[in-house]
Amino acid sequence: MTTVEVFAPPEVVIRARATVGEGPVFDRRSGGLCWVDIDNGLLFENDLTTGEQIVSSMPTLLGAAAPRLNNRGFAVAVEGGFGLFVDGELQLVDPVLPESYRRMNDAKCDSQGRLWAGSTHKEFVPGVGALHRWDGRAESTVMASGFSLPNGLGWNADDTVMYLADSMTHQLLKADYRCGEEDLGEFTQLCEVSPGLPDGLAVDMDGCVWLAVWGGYAVHRYDSTGRLIGRVPMPVEKPSSCAFADDGTLYITSASAGLSEADLLQQPLAGSVFALSTTTRGVPVHAFAG
Repeated sequence: MTTVEVFAPPEVVIRARATVGEGPVFDRRSGGLCWVDIDNGLLFENDLTTGEQIVSSMPTLLGAAAPRLNNRGFAVAVEGGFGLFVDGELQLVDPVLPESYRRMNDAKCDSQGRLWAGSTHKEFVPGVGALHRWDGRAESTVMASGFSLPNGLGWNADDTVMYLADSMTHQLLKADYRCGEEDLGEFTQLCEVSPGLPDGLAVDMDGCVWLAVWGGYAVHRYDSTGRLIGRVPMPVEKPSSCAFADDGTLYITSASAGLSEADLLQQPLAGSVFALSTTTRGVPVHAFAG
């Protein structure tokens, strides 16, 4: 039987009441932590040293934002597709989701600086979700389809495996990945996650996946075979995603969506951002090269 390491509860570092806090990523340009509130179209840029916070608002649902490598602003996955957010202005560059019932969800850049994002039906209709890839220079490409709610995604340190959560089917998936090539292997189940829904994730240099479990009051750590080897107890019901800082600290976003007033009295930190010290390091998450 595999021993499951139980970590100490994380500390709150950003007190907030985000509806759906998501998409944490570090901006190499500033050193700050960026994250979003999907439902409210908000982008947060936090200086964790000074406590300064910059909040930007967009007139649309905001699935995720990726810092740009050589330019100002961010590449964003929004309700209608992919765009750029620069100097407070949103430009929808690739309107790949014209239907009002679809939206982009979580997104992350690969080692070549291309933005991958999952799209979903707003009612999470099975099979409608897809995985898209956008380089900023041409129209995006659908790389895989048939999902319900494609969510947290990432790659191992060798760039040979891609991970993807399909939340509504309770699955953490994996596929063979060849960096720089056009083909992507078929996604297969790495493990089933229940109770709760698999949400955002981060991959560490030891080959393990740290997965926020929405509705599960926890972040799980799985090894490369899908075995649960670690559990981070959370003071909130809906941890939503996580990202590593360079020093190995894991930052965890959360949500307050769907919680009653009574729930919020019991979970006053719902929608906040937390930090956990670990003994590992995260696989680097890259900036958008487009």
